[in-house]
Amino acid sequence: MNEKNLLAKQIESLCDGVANPISNLANVSALLWQEFPNINWAGFYLMQNGRLELGPFQGKPACTVIPAGKGVCGRAAEENRTVRVADVHDFPGHIACDGASRSEIVIPIRKNGQVWGVLDMDSPVKDRFSEEDTANLEEVARTLENTLFPY
Repeated sequence: MNEKNLLAKQIESLCDGVANPISNLANVSALLWQEFPNINWAGFYLMQNGRLELGPFQGKPACTVIPAGKGVCGRAAEENRTVRVADVHDFPGHIACDGASRSEIVIPIRKNGQVWGVLDMDSPVKDRFSEEDTANLEEVARTLENTLFPY
């Protein structure tokens, strides 16, 4: 097994001893905002009553509710998989909360195998998120799952 990436280690430290998921997600969104260049949004949507509702984030005001299956976030949640989009203008049904966004990555956060929420990051740069970013952010999501739902 590979050694944890630095972001995952920082998240473990930030969340150590903190039981409140909202506090943890707020700190993680701030950390991602600080550590990733060329992004214009970093945050979370949380599954509530079969739809995604806005959680802690950094960036411009965002859509507050996303129906399951709609947009990049809704697709990632519905399919329970990471969705990385090089150019959101080419993504059918993209929800444009910020017209400046060009690329996006969304990673599910699971509790007992079910989507509990999603980590969402947007960038004004086309094809901003690499395969390495994807692997690192998926590890961030797994670290969050272990932190938020330790049992």
